[in-house]
Amino acid sequence: MEDSARSSHGTGRLVYLDYQAAKPVDPRVVEAMLPYFTERFANPASLHTMGDEAAEALERARRSIAAFVNARPEEIIFTSGATESNNLALIGYALRNRKKGNHIVISEMEHISIHNLAKYLEKNGFEVSRVPLDLFGRVDPGKLRSRIRDDTILVSIGVASNEIGTLQPIREIGEILQGKGIAFHTDAVAAEGLLPLDVERNHIDLMSLSSNDIYGPRGVGALYVRKGIPLTPLMIGGGQENGLRSGTENLAGIVGMARAAELMTEEMESEVLRLRALRDRLIEGVLQTVPKSFLNGHPTERLASNVHFRFTGIEGESLVLLLRDEGIQAATGSACSSKTLEPSRTLIACGLLHEEAHGSLELTLGRFTTPEDVDAALEAIPRAVQRLRRLSPLYKEEAPV
Repeated sequence: MEDSARSSHGTGRLVYLDYQAAKPVDPRVVEAMLPYFTERFANPASLHTMGDEAAEALERARRSIAAFVNARPEEIIFTSGATESNNLALIGYALRNRKKGNHIVISEMEHISIHNLAKYLEKNGFEVSRVPLDLFGRVDPGKLRSRIRDDTILVSIGVASNEIGTLQPIREIGEILQGKGIAFHTDAVAAEGLLPLDVERNHIDLMSLSSNDIYGPRGVGALYVRKGIPLTPLMIGGGQENGLRSGTENLAGIVGMARAAELMTEEMESEVLRLRALRDRLIEGVLQTVPKSFLNGHPTERLASNVHFRFTGIEGESLVLLLRDEGIQAATGSACSSKTLEPSRTLIACGLLHEEAHGSLELTLGRFTTPEDVDAALEAIPRAVQRLRRLSPLYKEEAPV
C-alpha cells in the first residue's frame, strides 16, 4: 500500500487522502484470507470434514463481527457490502411490517444509498419524512421526534456523515424510539473503527457494516439484526444466513472482514488519537493560509479522519483535478454520488448556497497517512486555490486595508 500510494507522479509522489471512498486491504488481513482461497476452500454447508472446518471458520468470523458491535453472533447476517445491508434493512423491514404502518423517517444527511432506497419505497406506496440538519450537519433529536407518527415503522439515521464527518446523536435518537414499536436502523459505515459501535448502548435494531471501510476486502459486509426484528429476505435460494441472505458465503472475504474488525478493535484508541492530530493540523493549516476558506461540518463532533473545506470563488471539481496534477488524491464529496453534477445534498441541507456547496474539498485520512502527506497537502492546497481564483471572473480579492 505504501509504495502504491506514494509512487512518483510527475515531479512528486502520490498522496492518498480519499480513504472514505476506498481503503487498501491491510496486509495482515490478506494473510488471514489466503488459506481460504486454496487450502480451506470448502463450502460451509458441506457435511464432510472440510465442510465442518469451513463452517467453524464462518462462525468464528461471525463471533468477531458480533463482538465488534456488542451483538450476539446469531444476530449477524453476512452480505455483499453495506449497500446490500441497507437494502435488506429498509426494504426487508418495510415489506415485512407493512400492515403495522407505511411511514419511514430518514435524515437529509444520509448516504445516497439510503436516499435512493427512500425514493424506491415512496414509489411503492410508503411515505418518507426527511429530518433537516443544522448548520453543522447534525440531526436535531427534537425535530426527529416531531416527525414520528402513529404509522411510523422505521427510522434510519447514520452514525456519522460519510461526507462532512459530523457525528449524529445516535444514543439520544435510540432512546427516543424506545418502547414505540419503531425499528431503528443506522448505517454505521462512515464511523467503523473510528468510535465504538455498541448496538445495546445505543438501542439499535439494525446496523449496516462494510468490510473495506475497516481495511478488509471489498464485496463483503454485514447487517446486524436484533433478535425478534422481522425482515423479508431479498435474496431467495438455499436459505443461508438464517434464511435472510441466500447464496454460498464468501468465506475468504468474511474471514478477512473478521480479521479487519479484530485489528480495528485492538488499535482503535491509538489510531484515533493519531488521526485526530493529523486532522486538526490539516484544518488549522488550511484555514490559516487560505483566505475565505471554511470548514464544513461540526468543528469538534466529527470523525477523526474527516476534513471538509469550502473555498469562496472556486469550483470543487477543478480544485480536485488541479491537486491531482500535484499528486494529491482528494474528492469533493461522496464517491458514490460523484457522477452527478448536482451540489452536495448534505451541504445544501446545512444551509449553504449552491455556489458555496460547489466549492468544497473533502480530504479523508487513514491508516497509512503520514505527517509528510499532510505537509504535502498543506503546500499544494493554497497554491491550487490561488491559481484557480486568479482564473475566476467571479472571485475578487479584498483590497488591503
